[in-house]
Amino acid sequence: MTAAVQPHHQDMAGLYAGHHRWLLGWLRRRTDNPELAADLAQDTFVRIMMSRRDFYLDEARVLLATIARGLMIDHFRRCALEAAFLEMLAQLPPEHIPSPEARLLVLETLNEIDAMLAALPAKVRSAFLLSQLDGLGYAEIAVRLEVSLSSVQQYMKRAFLACYRVQYGD
Repeated sequence: MTAAVQPHHQDMAGLYAGHHRWLLGWLRRRTDNPELAADLAQDTFVRIMMSRRDFYLDEARVLLATIARGLMIDHFRRCALEAAFLEMLAQLPPEHIPSPEARLLVLETLNEIDAMLAALPAKVRSAFLLSQLDGLGYAEIAVRLEVSLSSVQQYMKRAFLACYRVQYGD
């Protein structure tokens, strides 16, 4: 291997100094929000620091952009979920509106569930939602998804395992 493509664990100060300004500009163009861009840039470097992963010097910007894109998507997904939750709360009678602490707990739980669902393969997620939200039986789900009954059973097993991990950890 040549020196340009050999793995190299860059120290965080060097990585930050060499790429922070670029990442910040990249995020500003995509979010149109300087404060959010700054937060996401910091979170991106924290993710890299926490991963303790080696990377190739010539892939630093690709790695930073990939992590930042995921964080940005997660942020906008959380915002949309929070807006939908607040819209639902606005329709409740005042006596049924939960306390700020309860609202925070519900939002945290909704975000965990959303992240869990987003991480599932499409057919697993579809099977789970058809079962849990639409109340369809496994045979109906198999017909709807055009898969075998045993596939639906495997999908549901995988989805319930993901739910278990959200609730109880690994």
